[in-house]
Amino acid sequence: QVQLVESGGGLVQPGGSLRLSCVASGSIFKIVTMGWYRQAPGKQRELVANITHTGDTKYADFVNGRFTLSRDNANNAVALQMNSLKPEDTAVYYCNADLITGRGNWMAYWGRGTLVTVSS
Repeated sequence: QVQLVESGGGLVQPGGSLRLSCVASGSIFKIVTMGWYRQAPGKQRELVANITHTGDTKYADFVNGRFTLSRDNANNAVALQMNSLKPEDTAVYYCNADLITGRGNWMAYWGRGTLVTVSS
């Protein structure tokens, strides 16, 4: 059993910052890719950023240098530092991990999501 636990969402004014954290726990052999997706009301879930076990990072175009994703391999954790937030960044943010379980199965796991609201 693998769990992803997210923290750090909340309400912030436009131009402000938030830091989202996610920790994976359970029977994990190796986390291949870990990162964040988001889903705004009425829209499809979309990639925000992810990072491989070797540190290669991918960002969505809308990030445009505002967000930074970091990874702590020793603790199976990632953190997304979000700066210069805009109202259009309002969404539920979901942590995602593609990993190999202790039994050798390649699986994708999701957190429950954390709400980020950018509003004045």
